[in-house]
Amino acid sequence: MAAPDEITVPQLLRLIGTPRAPVIVDISTDADFNADPFLIPGAFRHPHEDLAGLLQILRGRRVVMVCQKGLKLSQGMAARLRGEGIAAEYLSGGMSGWRKHPEAPRIPAAALPEKVDVATLWVTRHRPKIDRIACPWLIRRFVDPGARFLYVSPGEVIGVAERFGATAFDVEDVFWSHRGENCSFDTMLDEFHLHTTALDRLALVIRAADTNRHDLAPEAAGLLAFSVGLSRQYRDDLAQLDAGMALYDALYAWARDGQGEGHDWPSGRAG
Repeated sequence: MAAPDEITVPQLLRLIGTPRAPVIVDISTDADFNADPFLIPGAFRHPHEDLAGLLQILRGRRVVMVCQKGLKLSQGMAARLRGEGIAAEYLSGGMSGWRKHPEAPRIPAAALPEKVDVATLWVTRHRPKIDRIACPWLIRRFVDPGARFLYVSPGEVIGVAERFGATAFDVEDVFWSHRGENCSFDTMLDEFHLHTTALDRLALVIRAADTNRHDLAPEAAGLLAFSVGLSRQYRDDLAQLDAGMALYDALYAWARDGQGEGHDWPSGRAG
């Protein structure tokens, strides 16, 4: 029988990438982490000795603690956090269990840009459409939930990146951008090792819409229409990003569980 404060790998996988995902904290020892420097999507590292610092970060939010085997470190820290009124669980089997699951992606720690203050900082062209909303969605849902985004004039992206320590994306001649026929979203899936069935399906729609190849996926026309509509609704790019997060949440849910569902009227009419 599972412990009441335990979460399994499949259960956590269902939450990652959705607005309901918990905070995920990796408290593996440095030696264990350095031997296998990968993170569960959305997780961050924190020393297990620093309870006070972790409480400051969590501020009452639900959390899943992760160590190498799901034993003394994660179970002990989860218990301490529950004693402080935090809804805390530990990952059953820890990183060892996560590695064994065929659908569980792991992000190489070396792929993460350096944080600016407490989170990664990204910059791209203003008036965003498709890729410049999809990439921030991917980063916040799978890489760094606290990531911040700057939208500036196209000619100022590189200069702003240099002056403020931000990571430029979806502009020409930068690392995080289009490569061949693939778009910036594809690049992020490659570099962050985030290829899953659902994300690859979503990537095809994004690529088709972003590169005007609607023959690749019929859903691309709808994504383009919604993207243009969002850009006409919002003058503030960050407000548009907030609205776009809900759009890509819905697309991800479709890509994961709903792509086989159709609709007709009257319902049940023979095809």
